[in-house]
Amino acid sequence: MLDFNTSPPRPKGFLRALQTATVGALTLAIAACGGPTASTTETQNVDISLPTLDLEKTDLTFGFIKLTDMAPLAIAYEKGFFEDEGLYVTLEPQANWKVLLDRVIDGELDGAHMLAGQPLAATIGFGTEAHIITPFSMDLNGNGITVSNDIWAQMKPHIPEEDGKPVHPISATALKPVVDDYKAQGKPFNMGMVFPVSTHNYELRYWLAAGGLHPGYYSPDNTSGQIDADVLLSVTPPPQMPATLEAGTIYGYCVGEPWNQQAVFKGIGVPVITDYEIWKNNPEKVFGITAQFAEDNPNTTLALTKALIRAAEWLDANDNANRPEAVEILARPEYVGADAEVIANSMTGTFEYEKGDKRDVPDFNVFFRYNATYPYYSDAVWYLTQMRRWGQISEAKDDAWFDETAKSVYRPDIYLEAARMLVEEGHVSEADFPWDTDGYKPATPETDIIDGVVYDGRTPNAYLESLTIGLKATDTVGAGGVIN
Repeated sequence: MLDFNTSPPRPKGFLRALQTATVGALTLAIAACGGPTASTTETQNVDISLPTLDLEKTDLTFGFIKLTDMAPLAIAYEKGFFEDEGLYVTLEPQANWKVLLDRVIDGELDGAHMLAGQPLAATIGFGTEAHIITPFSMDLNGNGITVSNDIWAQMKPHIPEEDGKPVHPISATALKPVVDDYKAQGKPFNMGMVFPVSTHNYELRYWLAAGGLHPGYYSPDNTSGQIDADVLLSVTPPPQMPATLEAGTIYGYCVGEPWNQQAVFKGIGVPVITDYEIWKNNPEKVFGITAQFAEDNPNTTLALTKALIRAAEWLDANDNANRPEAVEILARPEYVGADAEVIANSMTGTFEYEKGDKRDVPDFNVFFRYNATYPYYSDAVWYLTQMRRWGQISEAKDDAWFDETAKSVYRPDIYLEAARMLVEEGHVSEADFPWDTDGYKPATPETDIIDGVVYDGRTPNAYLESLTIGLKATDTVGAGGVIN
């Protein structure tokens, strides 16, 4: 029986190889019998892309979580970009982010769609320790924060309206009176995020803190992340978010698509803000492999990076013209497995907040434009600052440490070598890549982030000092809270 939880068992590359062999054999047979040669038959028009690298490993298994931002993997598989590189790939959905990371570390998976914080946290030893690298960033934006219908009703009196609709972006200041009321009643206010080192955890914390709500600290002795918290955050796997909200276990959550739109379609919740509105074109997932895999398989690493770059370019090509087809692919049970209509609600340039309040958000999902696939050091440094801000990094670090750690995990050298090969092969344009960057983006303008605090990855400690809520300088966290 076919297993719908993985990509089809026989790699697509097998079919292309079989076609190539068949065409070649038939041509030789015809020529041997005195028939026309290949130059006078239609075989000369067969477009077969042959791999250009001497691959150390060709049969690969990659993991992913059922989210729309796994799309580069699905598209690289379905469009034959992996097979063009001589890679025979199997894609396997994973139960949760911890299982996914552990299987990459153990070698059961050759690589995976990862939370950007996972390679960094593993490399510095927060949680499971292992040296993980990323040669490819998978996307920008793509997340949202959703609250239950009841919480939304309590927030609405604190949200300004225009033409009868809420004015966006919605600040967490609208949630603060609701949380304060729960505290006055002695009731905890619970929200969900997908993993302690996820973008979703840091984005939810950022939004809450910008609105005057403390999301809590971590300490070496207390990894709950709830020390001094006004809002109690806990882990829920992405596909389980809507059901957990509906059950009343949590009052809201931060997650990637399609699980915010699923709440709208089920009529159980309202997305209040997208991460595009929290931080315009913020970095999201990465493709992670062990440093050992990259060292042992340098050409295979280049080949898989090439395939993923081509997939990302396809996803954004011609102003997202391929997105409807991408939606159909992602809706299949072996990938995201959600209704195509739900996936399309955010994947095709719109986003629905309250039921019926659908707005244009053309950059909600970005896979290639704005150099989305380049693994910037400044993106890595931002994640490290958030780990330090909330106590996951328990001791102060100097700016050089942030830079060195980012460079040990994010590998733009691999990315640019793969990109150069693609340019020379005619698959992408030279202008699509930031050849001259030092790996650090310009400072984020204050207008592009919800609290107006400028982020410059070159000065992480100055950035941390500029944030109202969070650890500063030599602060540490103990059982009783912050210790200066």
